[in-house]
Amino acid sequence: MDMEARVHSEHPEALRLWLRLLTCTQLVEKQVRGLLRERFDTTLPRFDLMAQLERAPEGLKMNELSRRMMVTGGNVTGITDQLVAERLVERIDVEGDRRAYCVRLTGKGRKQFNDMAREHEDWIVQAFSGLTDKDIATLHKLLGKVKEQATAERKEAAQ
Repeated sequence: MDMEARVHSEHPEALRLWLRLLTCTQLVEKQVRGLLRERFDTTLPRFDLMAQLERAPEGLKMNELSRRMMVTGGNVTGITDQLVAERLVERIDVEGDRRAYCVRLTGKGRKQFNDMAREHEDWIVQAFSGLTDKDIATLHKLLGKVKEQATAERKEAAQ
């Protein structure tokens, strides 16, 4: 049973929408996880870490990687250790800070990530193939409003 099946017509439409979004996200994510495992023998967290490093060719400190991925430092360390062992990422000392280091993709890692990213993009496009370009643009715009509201409420609560 998916998340959406938990609600009834008497529930607020906003709750029903939230659970539909969550269900869709989980369905697409499950498909992507399976395809990453099947096609590249990798996991979504590894792909996500490599994606963050691809966006920062100079490398990222571990705490920055953890913040960007919204996971604990221990999770990032475990994934990084695996990727270092496979020579997909490398650790680089941070000048002036003996305790810190940056992590960046190696040439091998960059090539492997680019191969995965091309197919990942195709999988996501396929997941939304039931929508027109106009549908996608409209949904993107509407979800942008939800994001703005949630961000504003979060900032307000922090004050």
